[in-house]
Amino acid sequence: MSNLVYSTDGGKMCPGCQQPVDQCQCQAEDAYQGDGIARVRRETKGRGGKTVTTIQGLPLDKKGLSDLTKQLKRRCGTGGAVKQGVIEIQGDWVEVLLEELQKKGYTAKRSGG
Repeated sequence: MSNLVYSTDGGKMCPGCQQPVDQCQCQAEDAYQGDGIARVRRETKGRGGKTVTTIQGLPLDKKGLSDLTKQLKRRCGTGGAVKQGVIEIQGDWVEVLLEELQKKGYTAKRSGG
């Protein structure tokens, strides 16, 4: 274990083994472990007032998340992305996404206020 307190390196760290991503030994970056319950919430904080609907908790790998994101973006007719295992869809689509995820067989519930 390192005694590093602060670094200006700016490198991304692996959440599994706490090593820089290029030195990752566990490949946790490729498989985001969720609890199987898709939590769908609407967020605006830290986004310049723009609304984004996020989905997290899905036990899918990067490719699975990417494919699902593509389908959900098409369903909503808007943009989106996958960031650190969280699907982000632009706009307030909580109800539509809950319904769509349940159709696809996922356990989905609304999260947050």
